[in-house]
Parts: sequence; C-alpha cells; structure tokens
Amino acid sequence: MKIGIFANIKKPGFWKIIPDLIDWLINNKVEIHLMHNIIENEYYYLKSNNFKNYDPIKTNKDFKKIDFLIALGGDGTILSASRSVGQSGTPIFGVHLGSLGFLAESKIENLYKSLQLIFNKKNKIFPRMLAQAIIKKNNKKKKFFALNDVVINSNGGTRLISCSLFLDGKYITSYSADGLIIATPTGSTAYNLSAGGPIITPWLSLFTITPICPHSLSSRPIVLPGDSNLKIAFPSNETLHLSADGQVNYEIQPDSEIFITKSPHFINMITLEENEYFETLRTKMGWGQKNINN
Repeated sequence: MKIGIFANIKKPGFWKIIPDLIDWLINNKVEIHLMHNIIENEYYYLKSNNFKNYDPIKTNKDFKKIDFLIALGGDGTILSASRSVGQSGTPIFGVHLGSLGFLAESKIENLYKSLQLIFNKKNKIFPRMLAQAIIKKNNKKKKFFALNDVVINSNGGTRLISCSLFLDGKYITSYSADGLIIATPTGSTAYNLSAGGPIITPWLSLFTITPICPHSLSSRPIVLPGDSNLKIAFPSNETLHLSADGQVNYEIQPDSEIFITKSPHFINMITLEENEYFETLRTKMGWGQKNINN
C-alpha cells in the first residue's frame, strides 16, 4: 500500500507523532510519500528517527501514485488537503490534532486502530460536494473551489454590502448585509451554522445561501439545489472580498459578477464504519443535547 502524509507542520503534536507513525507504517510494509513541506522542514530531521529519503508529493500527479492521504491537523488542514488533491480523486483520511476537528475521522489516540481498520477494508469512501466559484469581469475569469464555503464581504468586513442573487438566470432576491455565505453541505456546520444557517447532511447535494447580519428581518437563509447555476451581481462600484474556505482570498473588483455551481469533481473522504454522522454532531458540536433529568 502507498500512503501520503499531509500535515499542518506548525502544530507541535505533529512532530511528536510523525517518528512513531513512520515506524508503524514501515512495519506494516507501507510505501510512504511525504508532502514536500515536511521533507523540506529541518525540524523533521531533528525529530525523525528515520532519515530515509521518502518520495515527495509536489504536484497533482504525485497524489495519483498513492492509495490515500493522511491529513494530520485540524479542519483547516483537511480543507487545505482537499485543495491540494484537486481532481486526482485521492481519498483523504482526516486525523484530529486541533481543537475541534469536526471533519476528522479519527483522533490521534485512535490513529493506529483506525489505520488498521482501513487496511482491513472496514471503511467507506464518501464523496463530498465542492463549490466552484468563477469571478468574471469583462473577458477575464478567476476560478476557486471550496469544500466548506465561499464568503463574500467588504474589504476589512466592516461595511454592509449590497448584492443580488439569481438562480438559473432568474432573479431571486437582493441582500443588504455584512456579507453572504454560500455553503456546501460539508460547510453547513462551519460559518453557515454560526450565522444562523441550517445543518445539511453531507451526503446531500445542496447550496445554502446565508446572509451575515442582514439589514432586514425578512432576509433569511435559503437552500437551493446542487445543480443550480447561481449568479451574484453587485449594484455598487466598491471593491469587495471573496474567501474560499477561509484560506484563499481574492479582491472582487467593481462591475464583477460571481457564478457559483457544483464542481465537476468531488473530494473523497475516508469514513470508518464505526463512526456515525449524527453521533459526531452530538459529541463534537453539542447538537441536540438535552438534560433528561430536568
């Protein structure tokens, strides 16, 4: 088996686990591929007891060489990994090193048990929908992908923005708000949830449009089909800001339009048969908890 390792190398927990993880994988006859930022970091050589040169992962083609990718970190690491694997289809197995880790399938203390379950094929591959956002101005285009959400707000996020939403060419509504969140089902439990949007189970194909602090009591989230062609237009001539998964940022120039559709490719996430989505919601998010003694 060929396995890649992707990580947030700024987390001390990663450098504590990586020597033992490499040893364990070698003992299980796994061919190891490391993201180039791990190999190039001098801390790796100080902490690792294996000084062998592993195959680096640098390009999208390199992801196609491996069976799956272990993403060690928090939710942000998994979002970064999803962008890195791109259209390769390489499955991602998230391991929690952060403070929440809602997207992670395993905690660090269960890592080796979880990997053994995968080796024994006690897992499933769960394709997750991506949003594709294209900013158009004149004849120029800029494309972004997001596993969680696309967020539009003012530069600095301190002013109301005005925009209009269209579905398949038909006008839906206009917003005056601090910003607008276009969330996938995976992202429904992220910024969308904090802004009052609904939880959408990740096996559905939907968009949730949630205004941030809208300047109207009647402006509420709306759920639209995943095969929608959405357009967002801006009547004012101000420069705005777009963020994809909170990690990729871009200025929206005046007279631009944004087109959002479901991406033609998915992100394949490894899930374990012993884990269940609603249990994760209850344990990690405190969702639906009730004191039955009251």
